[in-house]
Amino acid sequence: QVQLVESGGGLVQPGASLRLSCTTSGRTFASDAMGWFRQAPGKEREFVASISRNPLSTRYADSVKGRFTISRDNAKNMVYLQMTSLKSEDTGVYYCAAAAGRFTVSVRSTDYNYWGQGTRVTVSS
Repeated sequence: QVQLVESGGGLVQPGASLRLSCTTSGRTFASDAMGWFRQAPGKEREFVASISRNPLSTRYADSVKGRFTISRDNAKNMVYLQMTSLKSEDTGVYYCAAAAGRFTVSVRSTDYNYWGQGTRVTVSS
């Protein structure tokens, strides 16, 4: 059974940092491009970051560029999202996703086949 499980969310103040983790199982995720998406209250799910299979290239939404870093450890089947200088507009549920067999990064949610249940991030003073 394919599973993606996010962790690391929480309530933080503006300017703080968080690291989200995505634990994967049930398939060889080293073969997949991986991504992070988020959904703010009352809004549609949006792209945050993506990382390619190998060699590793990344892509970010303009709103998080320079503040967020996506990385992966294929040996551990883990994907991470390091978030710094958090803003209130970063609040939302963050989802990890896998694009099965895809080599390159993707910003389109339709390219991703497997999704986690999400972890909530709240940035508030």
